[in-house]
Amino acid sequence: MVQIGSSDLEVAPLALGGNVFGWTADEAESFAVLDAFAGAGGTMVDTADAYSAWVPGHEGGESESVIGRWMADRGNRDRVVVATKVSQHPQFRGLSAANVRAAAQASLERLGTDRIDLYWAHFDDQDTPIEETAGAFSRLVDEGLVRWIGVSNYSPERIDAWMAAAEADGLHRPVALQPHYNLVERAFENGLRDRAERYRLGVLPYFSLAKGFLTGKYRDGAPAVDSPRARQAQDYLDERGKRVLVALDQVAGRHDVPVATVALAWLRSRPTVAAPIASARTADQLEPLLRSMTLTLPESDVDLLTAASV
Repeated sequence: MVQIGSSDLEVAPLALGGNVFGWTADEAESFAVLDAFAGAGGTMVDTADAYSAWVPGHEGGESESVIGRWMADRGNRDRVVVATKVSQHPQFRGLSAANVRAAAQASLERLGTDRIDLYWAHFDDQDTPIEETAGAFSRLVDEGLVRWIGVSNYSPERIDAWMAAAEADGLHRPVALQPHYNLVERAFENGLRDRAERYRLGVLPYFSLAKGFLTGKYRDGAPAVDSPRARQAQDYLDERGKRVLVALDQVAGRHDVPVATVALAWLRSRPTVAAPIASARTADQLEPLLRSMTLTLPESDVDLLTAASV
């Protein structure tokens, strides 16, 4: 188990992303993935109120509703660390105080719970004073509706501003940061990692497998797959991406594990990272992700992967 920043949240070293639930994974498939994750010792499920509003006919909140029904059916709410987000739901856009409160109440209802363990500001809202946003999140903690606060997709400077507002007004501070970070997306290391260290933020990276590229599925000569995710993944197939795949293959071969397992284990080895976030549409897809929780790479393998991805 790993501790998230300065909080008392202790989670397994892999968080399950909920973006596919109620979208590419129907309810039965979602329950199967959630059962397999929990059965393997997984504890934290990360979702958002906006998942999956981009799908025709969806309104947002579909993922939260699936997770809520699963917890109710399994009677396991107290064994699950629930993380969700606010700012992108079509009915609850932005981070004004009124919106944060209304969105939190809607999420609690869909999740069928009385508290959110980790509540993320999904995207920064620069049209709302950060003091107002910080105060709104802190009041939810005071009222017991939220246990801990996190920020996602924030710049280093805006993290500084939130922390300054919390200090000035005696507010509860964020304890976690969710950035875009993986072997082929390393901008996090330029400023954001410094803030994570400075403010004791536990880092839970999203797109940990680079939209599927770091599973090794997309390579030269691989059959073209006509989907947005596949096209985005294949964008990484430049000279650097090819070097990373070669290094992943070498390390995976030494440990007799899938490439995705190694990519997540590398991310776990990075300073400030508490748990990568990764999603799976089926229980079979989940297996290599679960194996990353127990794979500790030797320094030589970490160095090889780090150098290949520069």
